[in-house]
Amino acid sequence: MAAIKLKTAEEIERIRKACQIVAWVLKRAGKVIKPGMTTKDLDSFCDKLIREKGGTPVFIGYRGYRHATCISVNSEIVHGIPGEKVLQTGDIVSLDVGAKLAGYCGDSAVTFPVGKVSSKASKLLRTTKAALTAGIKQARVGNHLGDISAAVQKVSETGGYTVVRELFGHGIGADLHEDPLIPNFGRPGEGPLLKPGMVLAIEPMLNMGGWKIKTLADGWTVVTADKSLSCHFEHTVLISERGPEILTERAGL
Repeated sequence: MAAIKLKTAEEIERIRKACQIVAWVLKRAGKVIKPGMTTKDLDSFCDKLIREKGGTPVFIGYRGYRHATCISVNSEIVHGIPGEKVLQTGDIVSLDVGAKLAGYCGDSAVTFPVGKVSSKASKLLRTTKAALTAGIKQARVGNHLGDISAAVQKVSETGGYTVVRELFGHGIGADLHEDPLIPNFGRPGEGPLLKPGMVLAIEPMLNMGGWKIKTLADGWTVVTADKSLSCHFEHTVLISERGPEILTERAGL
């Protein structure tokens, strides 16, 4: 593994501003998601908002990807391509947004309920969000990367879910994806030591069924192999002497 980049105060401030755009877009998007909306419409809405704040949709052009967001519905885990799919009451939809501003990136995802959803789906959303919170609490100076991973896994499996094992969170900065990779399973005390200035995109992906996945013919959309529901939450987090700071929590207006 290459050395994990420690960000300077100036770099952190740039990342923070990009993250504020992402948080603002997700907050606005959560208010417009409704039955009858296409995923293409939702993507266009987010694209416009990112640019309105002076940012660039960082996903566009990444390995040939052509959209501002990834929108994954129900059994789709991540990397769903926006298109003509119409959202239905009872769906759960993961909206993953990335923005670049002044050369630095922010990345976050929220899984939203579309209208009224089942109690099983609601529990999956609550547990995934709780797993993210648990992971973030371990993102402290002196801990190890495995402490984050183990915390996510414990909440997930205690809730009766499996964690996706072939997809990871990641470092973030001038590039969307930097070292380290952040598994959603692991052992406390293992992995790299967490130091001030590290910026991590922590993103639990929980499945209602098994953990195995497959990628669809479009080359992007990752789904559960058993077609069970999946949920995804993500925050960009700064490791600091004061404790973890969630950079994508506060929207920049």
